[in-house]
Formats: sequence, C-alpha cells, structure tokens
Amino acid sequence: MILTVTLNTALDLTYHVPRLEPHGSHRVTEVTERAGGKGLNVARVLAALGHDTVVTGFVGGSTGSTVRRLLAESAPSEGIAVGGVAGTAGRLTDALVPIGGRTRRTVGVVDASTGDTTQLNEPGPDVTPKEWAGFADAYARLLPEARAVALCGSLPPGVPVGAYALLVRKARALGVPVLLDTSGEPLRRAVAARPDVVKPNAEELAALTGSTEPLRAALDTRRRGAHAVAATLGPAGMLAVTPDGTWRAAPPRRIPGNPTGAGDSASAALLSGWVENLPWPDRIARAVALSAATVRTPAAGEFDAAAYEALLPQVKVAQA
Repeated sequence: MILTVTLNTALDLTYHVPRLEPHGSHRVTEVTERAGGKGLNVARVLAALGHDTVVTGFVGGSTGSTVRRLLAESAPSEGIAVGGVAGTAGRLTDALVPIGGRTRRTVGVVDASTGDTTQLNEPGPDVTPKEWAGFADAYARLLPEARAVALCGSLPPGVPVGAYALLVRKARALGVPVLLDTSGEPLRRAVAARPDVVKPNAEELAALTGSTEPLRAALDTRRRGAHAVAATLGPAGMLAVTPDGTWRAAPPRRIPGNPTGAGDSASAALLSGWVENLPWPDRIARAVALSAATVRTPAAGEFDAAAYEALLPQVKVAQA
C-alpha cells in the first residue's frame, strides 16, 4: 500500500457564484463539500489509479466526523478506464488519528464569469504534545507495510516545525521512499532530511532557494538534500531534476478549468510511477497529463479519466 500523511486535514467547501464582487452579497448557485487536505486528495487519485492507499493525519470535532464520512463515501468503486475498459480501484483506508481540536474548514469561491477561484483557508486545530507523540507512534506502526509515503500540506498549530523532517527520517530508516509536498520552514528542514522526491510549485521553490529560475532552484534544492525535485510550473507543466537526468514536460495545450488539486494529482502520479518502477520520463508524463485532467473537474482529488487517457500520449518529455 501507499501511505499518505495529511497533518492538517480539512473540510473543503466550494461555493459557485455567477460573479464574485468585492464587498457584495452573492447568491450561491452550487455548493460542494469534500474531505480535504493535500494527502487526502492524493489518496483518492491513487485509489482511482488502482493503488491501495492508507490515509493518516489528524482529525477532530464535528467537522472531523464529516471529513471521515465524506472520505468513506468518496472511495472509488472502480478504477480509471483505459481503452474504454475500467480497471480495479484500489482500497482507500482511513487511519486518521482523533484529536481534541476541531478539523479546519477551507472555503473556495468559484467565479463562473472568469473561472477563477478565491480560496480561504483556516489555520487548523491546536495539537497538543501528547497528540503529536500519539501520531508519531501511529505513523511508525503503519510504515513497515508501506511501499511509499507522501507527506503533504501545511502543519497545524502545535505540531513542531521539524515534523516532516522527523517523518522523512523514520521512513528512510526503513527504506520506504518519501515524497514531500509542503512549503516554508517545514520544507526547508525536511529537505535536509533527504526525501526521495520533493514536489514544490514554482513559488515554493523560489521561496526555498531565493532563485526564480526553476532549473537553478531545483538544482539548489538537490544540493540541500533532496534526491529528486519535481517542480510543478502551472500551465507550463513540470520540471524534474533527478539522479537519472533532467526533464521538462508540458501538456499539449492550455487546459481551462479549476487548477485546485492539480498539484496533488501530480504527486499521486509520481508516487504511482515510483511503485510501478516506471522510468522518470514516464512518471513525469503521467504527472502532467493527470494534472491537466484534474483541471477539468470541479473538485480536488478527482480527474477526468477520458481527458487523462487522451492527453497522456500527447505529453512530450524532453531533456533539459
């Protein structure tokens, strides 16, 4: 199985309005709610790709209960169709750790006139030292069964800033590959723990290294400790700097839609390619196609399977 860690899970609410006007009152035309947080999004995509996945992290309060219910309801009943034939979906297992605080909410407001999304993210519940220690023990029990681990998203208040660095070291001690997707100081500290893959976006990469040139920044990130860097570049696709080589890839055309969750689908693609022993160019092509197919859907943790199948052979991967 693949283990995904979301320390700051969320109840994701998405409001659709005809036009977003500052200081105005809005009539909402559609509301969706999802079990959210980057690692949960990654897990749903992995399950749709046919991989058994376990999700862990913190959950609490009434919103936490809703997250767990929605997570169970969102488990795919079948895998993606390839050549018109549906595959077998992977199992999606809830191993979230209860805490006393209330799981946060995020609110996305989609402006139908432009397609743009405005995002409001709560900070998350306060986690006590005892709760953090309990999670670390639960993580250690799950690791021996994992083929790979994804550490994703922000840290809630109370969790040590070096939390991801600790989790990376625990996984590497058991020989379990680690993908890291976070930002800021937690990213800087965890990179020094030598994760197998770091998946920042261009802004996170620049904030880490001080360089706005993606290739230079990715090379710097490898020097800081990451074995490989797969940077998402928005509509420009992905840059991967790895021990096996450096590649760039982009979708064949700009895909309109909602980019929320596209980076999480890229993480799922990279992890699935890793455990399937695909070469790096094939992992990158899958990540770019899956990200683009996610833009076609209304919520994170989903992708348009037909669009993915059509886009994958069109993604061109070139050495950089």
